[in-house]
Amino acid sequence: MSTYLPNVVSTIQTDAFDRQIDRLLHDAVRTFDVADQAWAPAANAWEDDNGFYVQMALPGWEPKNISLEVDNRILSVKGEQSAEPTNPVKFHLHEIAVGQFTRRFRLPSFVEQDKASATHKHGLLTITFPKREEAKCRRIMIEET
Repeated sequence: MSTYLPNVVSTIQTDAFDRQIDRLLHDAVRTFDVADQAWAPAANAWEDDNGFYVQMALPGWEPKNISLEVDNRILSVKGEQSAEPTNPVKFHLHEIAVGQFTRRFRLPSFVEQDKASATHKHGLLTITFPKREEAKCRRIMIEET
């Protein structure tokens, strides 16, 4: 048994090291690949008793520059914003993304796609899909006999 444990620890350390190397190489290639100009805003997706929600971080974006579409349980969020500053500038740091993006999310079968709503507040786009009535949690009473 004592020979098994060091092998497990070694495998775990090797896997973690390999993941770090893969991430570093991916980031390095993405940094120098001029053709790869695409970006994707950060997103959260969650559900509660009443609905399913998708939220995206889009600080500085106007709702008119964002489009939403639902087709066959796929939510597509697309946006385009100009990268041109009004005055010529020399950036020292440029991390706020501009340009185009597309994100797609597979929706669960328990949502009502045709009753979706969306809000854009404080740089957060939130898309709400209510749950179908039959998918909502309900309490069942036990009768005494």
